Amino acid sequence: MGAKFTGITYLNTDFDINDTTAKSIGQLPAGAVVVDAFIVVTTVFDATGPVIDLGTTANPDGFATDLAGGVIGKIVADELATSNDLEIGTATQAVVTYGETSGGTVGAGWAFVGYVIPNVS
Repeated sequence: MGAKFTGITYLNTDFDINDTTAKSIGQLPAGAVVVDAFIVVTTVFDATGPVIDLGTTANPDGFATDLAGGVIGKIVADELATSNDLEIGTATQAVVTYGETSGGTVGAGWAFVGYVIPNVS
């Protein structure tokens, strides 16, 4: 039998309109498999074209690209189904990055990345 997984571990961090460079969500350990990623917008981003990316330091939008920041609620990652960044070979940082076209003054939320570690027996 192959590897089995137990329990999802979630990394999380808050982020806001000022996080225009990649902000660490936490470390994904070597051997981890990413199984979930999403943001929760708690204060609507008032900019023109507010978008949020989730990924790793090597590929900052590897889990999600241009998630909408203009609505409150849970916004799920849009690239997990086809991402080739889900199996973590070497420990790396998960990151969230905010971007906009122009004019933002407020906006905030939380970023989450969930992973499992295989139990090899």
